[in-house]
Amino acid sequence: MRFILGSSSPRRRELLASLGITFEVLKPQIDETQHPSENPYDYVRRLSVEKADTVAQRIDTPATILAADTIVLAADTIGVDAAGEILGKPADADAARQMLRRLRGQAHIVCTAFTLLRLGDNPQRITDAVKTTVHMREYTDDDIEAYIATGDPFDKAGSYAIQHSGFAPVAHIEGDYNNVVGLPIDAVQAALEKLDHSA
Repeated sequence: MRFILGSSSPRRRELLASLGITFEVLKPQIDETQHPSENPYDYVRRLSVEKADTVAQRIDTPATILAADTIVLAADTIGVDAAGEILGKPADADAARQMLRRLRGQAHIVCTAFTLLRLGDNPQRITDAVKTTVHMREYTDDDIEAYIATGDPFDKAGSYAIQHSGFAPVAHIEGDYNNVVGLPIDAVQAALEKLDHSA
């Protein structure tokens, strides 16, 4: 069995490795522009599907698959604020500052969508999405400035990492912690078991 993670995220690599899975990494290159009138949850599911399909197209040849099954996992994570707007990755320090002030003391949703593809003799696709409600603490402007200075916000949806011990931006959550980190491994494991049972 060949397992390919379609993501360059170190957090997703760590979470997937925690399941004891040996895998390769192929970073998908797709246009991540949100379609007009596309709601955030349809958008994140579509991105996970397109990422998985893009990776599959790169490896789906008889020479590479042969008789063995290959599984591709791709995922995408977004934050959605109370107004239904997507919390993307900040372009610069000003954008991170504005986003963190906007989130301070408020609740928002983090949604990770993932797609599993089985390639080979028994092709199959499973796409799922998991939502977690995140309640941010009342951090100060000085806290924000110190966190921005670390450089950590710039590759994070919503400009923060829940696991950052120095900033510790989250008061509490309702739902799956790993989902906020970037991969809901319990849901992924359940989907993998479905693939195994269908083999």
